[in-house]
Order: sequence, then C-alpha cells, then structure tokens
Amino acid sequence: MRKILLACLGALLAWLAPVRAQSRYTPAPENLAARQWFQDAKLGMFVHWGVYSVLADGEWVMNNKKIPVADYEKLPALFNPAAFDAVEWVGLAKAAGMKYITITSKHHDGFAMFDSKVSDYNIVARTPYQKDPLKALADECRRQGIKLFFYHSQLDWHHPDYYPRGRTGQDSGRPDAGNWPRYLEYMNAQLTELLTNYGDIAGIWFDGWWDKPDADWQLDKTYALIHKLQPQALIGSNHHKRPNPGEDFQMFEKDLPGGRTAEFNKDSEIGDLPLETCETMNGAWGFNLTDRRYKSTRDLVRYVVRAAGSNANFLMNVGPMGNGRIQPEFVTRLKEVGAWMARNGESIYGTRGGPIAPHAWGTTTRKGNLVYVHVLDWPDTALLLPPLPSAVRSAKLLNGGRAIDFKSGDSGTVLTIPRDAVDPIDTIVVLELEAKASR
Repeated sequence: MRKILLACLGALLAWLAPVRAQSRYTPAPENLAARQWFQDAKLGMFVHWGVYSVLADGEWVMNNKKIPVADYEKLPALFNPAAFDAVEWVGLAKAAGMKYITITSKHHDGFAMFDSKVSDYNIVARTPYQKDPLKALADECRRQGIKLFFYHSQLDWHHPDYYPRGRTGQDSGRPDAGNWPRYLEYMNAQLTELLTNYGDIAGIWFDGWWDKPDADWQLDKTYALIHKLQPQALIGSNHHKRPNPGEDFQMFEKDLPGGRTAEFNKDSEIGDLPLETCETMNGAWGFNLTDRRYKSTRDLVRYVVRAAGSNANFLMNVGPMGNGRIQPEFVTRLKEVGAWMARNGESIYGTRGGPIAPHAWGTTTRKGNLVYVHVLDWPDTALLLPPLPSAVRSAKLLNGGRAIDFKSGDSGTVLTIPRDAVDPIDTIVVLELEAKASR
C-alpha cells in the first residue's frame, strides 16, 4: 500500500510540476519590452483567412451549415489563392498606420494555413496553390518592419482526437471516440512549428478555449513551451475571462475593455496586462460575400480613438477573398484610416488611457504631461472636464495649433471650442499640464 501511495504521489507531483512552473511565470526582459512595444503600437490588422473563404460565408460556415468532415475536406482542392501578394498585404497594413498583423494559422475548422509536417491537412499539401503564405508574410513583415502574430484555434472541428466534443462542431461526423492528451500533443507540435520555422514571432493569439472550459487544457505546459521557444512572444487568449497565469496580454472581442455589449463578454473582467480589442469592418470575420454591413471610416477611426482612451489597442479585421485579395471596400477604408492616423497619430501612438474616464462625448489619451482630449460628440461650445491631476498650462488644437480658451476651477476645466474648429470625426485638444513637483 505504501508503494502504491508513493507512486500515486509521484504521479501527482509530476502532473503538477508544469502547473507550478508556469504559475510562477516571470516574464523575461524581452517579454516585458515586447509588452511596452505592444502598448505603444495601438493599431493592428486582424486577418481571418482560410479554406472557408472559398464558400464566401464566413469562418464558421462548417459549423453553421452542419458540413461533415468528409464533405468539408473537398474544399482544399478548390482553394487556389493565386492572387495573394504578401508585399501588397503588408504594404496595406502599413498604409493604414498599423504596426502589426495577426493572421489565422489554423481556425476552428482545423485546416492549417502553413506548411505543417505534423498533418497533411494544410494549404501546401492539400491545395493546388502548394505554397506557404505565412512564410511569405513573415518574410515580408520583417522586410517592412511590421510585427507578426499567429492566431491559433485550440478548438478543432476536424481532428478526431478533439474528444469529448465541445459545445460546437457537433455535426462534423467524427467518430465518438478520441484521445484528448494526443490532441494536445498535436496542437503543441503545430505551435512548435510556428515558433521554429518563421523567425521571430510577436505572439500567439489563442481562441477556442471557451468551447470546452472545463477540459484539462494543460495551459501551463503549452504556455511554457511558447515562452521557452520565443521568450519575447506575447500570449493572449480570447477566453472572455480574467487572464490566466502565463498570459501576456488580454483581448476583448467586439467590445471595448469593460464593455459587455456582447453576450460572451458578460463575465469578462479587466486584468493587469496590456489590452486589445478586436472588431470587424463589416459584420463577419471571414470573407462573406453578402455581408454589406460596412462600418464607415468615421466609425472605424472613432473605434481606434475609444480603444486608445480605454488603454487598449485596436485589432481591425479583414477577411480576404478565396483568391487571396482583400476586397476593395476594406482597402478603401484602411487607406482612409491611415490618412487620419498620419495627421493625428501623435494623440494615439505611444499613449496610454487618459486621466478622464471615457464619456459619451469622447475620451482622453495621455503621453507625459500632455493630455489629448478627443471630442467626438458634443453639441455645445463649452465642455467641462473633471479635475485633472495638475493644473493646465495651455490648450490648443492638435491640427493647426490654434489656442483654445480654457478656465480652471474647483469643478474642473472648461474648454471653449469654437464651432468653426469642430472636426466631424474627432476634435482633438492638446492640454499641457504643469509638471508635478517632486518630493
């Protein structure tokens, strides 16, 4: 009996070892530097692209249309994105003022968009294209000075060992059996490929944990693997919960941090890590031919501003078409966002959330002793700001430098914004504050 107890104790300690190691995770210096860069970057491009693009009905089409694996596996033969141009994609992101790209390496359908040797269910082995777009994108990102993140789905509707099934993918026609630990080994093996064969990677953007929240995901083992292979790589997970040990940034899907307009964010909490929010440019993540709910450039710019005011980055999504091109409606808006950023980026890049909480009228960002007041919706010429951390020395418009009248008192600071100075997208007033006296 004593031998049995000792054996059980040994097995338990072995199982707990990786948990302890990652639970005590201390970010490497290069990881902390990457977090600082990430918070300064403020704007990135999200790319949802996969074999589902052929059907032009979004990235969830396999689940939503109840397509079994046997039928879905016919799609790769039809996927030949010959018009894909990494130079064009990265150049477009750069023109939009974006500092990084996050692209789907594998979505929930299980199809790898890279040259995986772990499985032949990938774009090189199964499609007439027979090339690795992620390798081309990684090389071009380095050439143009854009950082690259890989989105990777933990959920998999295709793999037989993703078992027991989760809340989705119930109609895939897979056998009612599987080896869960073997699936986790498969996932970690593909992550190893991504972190070994594509140069320095800025981070891994996980999604799908929510499909089986009570499963033993062995996150500590996966996170430790990533940090061992590339210590600077930032780990985030779209689980809609407070961050887990080992994660380096926190994302919010279709909501600003703290917002709960989306049902899956009803239990979300803001942690202590760098923040990011992601949103679509129409209503779909993956290419959807009939989705015409395009957000205006004004709306997209205002989302950039409100995200920055909430101390978060904005990851703006595009869903490229099956031929590898980004649809013109997105291209136009991205270039217009970039033009706005070129004029007003000082109030966004390198800032943090301002000293005034976001209001219906707008938000604030800060950089050193400068506070940028972003007035988005305010019908009057006078705007009362709550008391600031120190006295206001000057107030001026960001564009043109025109002085703005202000008056400070016990109730705060009143800005007087002439009607002819109002910008239809964002009227930005720069406040210079008195430096706080050192003690």
